[in-house]
Amino acid sequence: MTACRHDWTVEEVQSLYDLPFMDLLYRAHTVHRETFDPSEIQFSSLMSIKTGGCPEDCGYCPQSAHHGSDLEKERLVEIDRVLVEAQAAKDRGATRFCMGAAWKNPNNRDFPFVLEMISGVKGLGMECCVTLGSLTEEQTRQLKDVGLDYYNHNLDTSPEHYENIITTRKFQDRLDTLEKVRDAGISVCCGGILGLGEGEKDRSRLLMELANMPAHPDSVPINLLVRVKGTPLEHAAEIDPFIFVRTVAVARIMMPKSHVRLSAGRESMDDATQALCFFAGANSVFFGEKLLTTPNAQADRDLELLQRLDLHPQEVKQAANIEAQIDQPVSRQAGHALSA
Repeated sequence: MTACRHDWTVEEVQSLYDLPFMDLLYRAHTVHRETFDPSEIQFSSLMSIKTGGCPEDCGYCPQSAHHGSDLEKERLVEIDRVLVEAQAAKDRGATRFCMGAAWKNPNNRDFPFVLEMISGVKGLGMECCVTLGSLTEEQTRQLKDVGLDYYNHNLDTSPEHYENIITTRKFQDRLDTLEKVRDAGISVCCGGILGLGEGEKDRSRLLMELANMPAHPDSVPINLLVRVKGTPLEHAAEIDPFIFVRTVAVARIMMPKSHVRLSAGRESMDDATQALCFFAGANSVFFGEKLLTTPNAQADRDLELLQRLDLHPQEVKQAANIEAQIDQPVSRQAGHALSA
């Protein structure tokens, strides 16, 4: 069984990236089979519960108030509408319902309604994940008290490239919120985005930061930039699909017990690229026709692709059993050595 490590160096990560492509995929697939059933794919569904007007200036995001996208700003949606969407997602085969709000941090007016949404989703028998921005310790405790399973807070890119993408918060701010989430006993969902103009070393540094956390994220979403008109990155260069596959494979090797999720940008991938990602260790996808405000692969297409690949959706009970195997936290000192 491949051990969970928290002491990766950037040179080690880069050496994985540099393996011959087929050798890398074989190694990643071997690691994947040690922990997971390679025929199972976990389905998550994502809903935007508060859209637009975000005070952050993330260069990739159409929800930022700093950019000139055509996105229409919306207030927090009604609880009943959330539960209808969650039930529909469950009926389509999703086992986890994720909710995202365009906030720098939750406000006191809306936060109680989000807690009710979480309770309602849990009442449907689904796992629940939210992404709400930075959190206080009290907010994190309240999320745990209502039964939240996962909190998503992506690192996006390497510490070195981060300030080229976002200036309204620091990389360390992300780590601080993730620490609060872990300390509260909520599972961490944390990954990054490829195609932000990063270099090879940035991709290695991102994965190193993720794997060297005190505990590996339970879910690791690997996003491909969706270039949106009106954002600073609307003309960003496309990356080679094989670089994306390599990143999935390296993530699987470095975080052997985490779910690795194909997230944003999947609607632009052909079936062969997705199949390679599944072989390389991706075992979770966002399921549905929209990811917050950007398009996603069609649900019918996903089900058809899984059938063609002899794969099938993972059930809730099975997902919970796998997540329970995530490695235990190592010392806080070791986990923060790279970001000190």
